[in-house]
Amino acid sequence: MSSSFKDLLVWQKVHQFIMEVYRISKNFPKDEIYGLTSQFRRAAVSIPANIAESYTRKGEKDKLRFYNISQGSLEECRYYIILSNDLGYMKNSEIDKLFEEISKMLVSYMNKIRQN
Repeated sequence: MSSSFKDLLVWQKVHQFIMEVYRISKNFPKDEIYGLTSQFRRAAVSIPANIAESYTRKGEKDKLRFYNISQGSLEECRYYIILSNDLGYMKNSEIDKLFEEISKMLVSYMNKIRQN
């Protein structure tokens, strides 16, 4: 049993993802600061925040609800990655691999919660 949400592998991977989002979005055009840059970062930060919030929840439904919100924020980031690529603000990078890994991990964590 982990002693903190920081011990969860999925949280650690999402933290890496956020660091990559911040690194990449730092180079977005300045006129995107209140648009795409802000939206992308907020969606990314929401993922581990909801994982952290779910950590202390006792009930299955409560835990799953926060993981589901994390999944939604991750999917929002998927769109921002597509848009950023299409606008030429970024090229495919490690973020794509991290995204896929996190997506699979969230599904796995949710399935494990359902089995308990």
